[in-house]
Amino acid sequence: MYRSVRTAGHGLKRAAPRWARECRRGVVTDADVTQARNYCLNQLKQGDYEAYLIRQFVPRAANDAYHALRTLNLELARLPETVSNPAIGRLRIQFWRDTIDRVFAGNPPREPIAILLHSAIAHLKSRAGDGSASSIKFWLLRFLKTRERHMENRPFVSLAALEDYSENTYATLMYMTLASMPMQSIHMDHLASHIGKACGIVATLRGIPVLAAPSAPIQGPSGANLGNTRSPALLLPLDVMADAGLKEEDVFRMGPNAEGLQDAVFQVATRANDHLITAREMLKNLRLGKGPDHDYEHEGEAEHVYSSAAHNVESADADIKRGYGVLLEAVAAGDYLKRLESANFDPFRVKKSWKLPWSLWQALRHEQI
Repeated sequence: MYRSVRTAGHGLKRAAPRWARECRRGVVTDADVTQARNYCLNQLKQGDYEAYLIRQFVPRAANDAYHALRTLNLELARLPETVSNPAIGRLRIQFWRDTIDRVFAGNPPREPIAILLHSAIAHLKSRAGDGSASSIKFWLLRFLKTRERHMENRPFVSLAALEDYSENTYATLMYMTLASMPMQSIHMDHLASHIGKACGIVATLRGIPVLAAPSAPIQGPSGANLGNTRSPALLLPLDVMADAGLKEEDVFRMGPNAEGLQDAVFQVATRANDHLITAREMLKNLRLGKGPDHDYEHEGEAEHVYSSAAHNVESADADIKRGYGVLLEAVAAGDYLKRLESANFDPFRVKKSWKLPWSLWQALRHEQI
């Protein structure tokens, strides 16, 4: 039973329970954080097993940020699948935009991802001040804007547009993980850019069998079929599809038998592999005390302005050792590309990976990606 209290002009009102008062004040307890962490880990285990495996190797200081950010990525990636129209998806994006503002203001809503991210940001500010936290907020808002722009699952105009999308999503997730350590290194950001682009391209290829199939029908309370949440989609770049003679309608009707599908997938997969090869060569050269053989294309952009000391290749090896776990995203991307090649670049025939845990352990042991 709640204790009644008298309030001026409103007679008797029932006092809110303690948990409700704490929600309004934005109080987050250790128990809340533990519960939120367990929620995020369970979501990753069920929906993004690669991230669930990689999290074990991410620097401890960045663990909670990694868990929260990857769970948020999983939720946003699922949005086009779970909403009946893009307008509803945009409302959800706006919810997250407002949530981020509240998280960085120290007043998170009672939502597991928000609570865990709030805890990670609070600890980061206590260790390193507001600088790295401000960078994370900038990248988070850019990440949301990019997800919103691609809410309708339309094909990318070109392969370059797919790379831009990957830079603003998967590479940005890596930038935020590095910032949560915190680490500011042009060389690590440069590596993350190439690896993130590869990961974004791989995610697009991996989604072909799922998005090209009709979604499950929505059923009303009476069991009547109310239609599907979305239409089939194919996100392969239009310039690549034109070059391969591939038509969206053929993929929707014939699936893996569509003429030109494997050629188009091969072209896109080759670009992802090129980014991984570049990252591996960069890593090798930096370890030898050499600079990369090409400039970082995003240097000078917002949150990519570096001091002269940050260009020092002599400190690069120490940065690589400290943030090496973040670079393991490359191993997961490479693992998928190998399985795709084994399936003759037919994304409908790619087998599940049972070697990834071993590959991650080997990569960590030999410090290779």
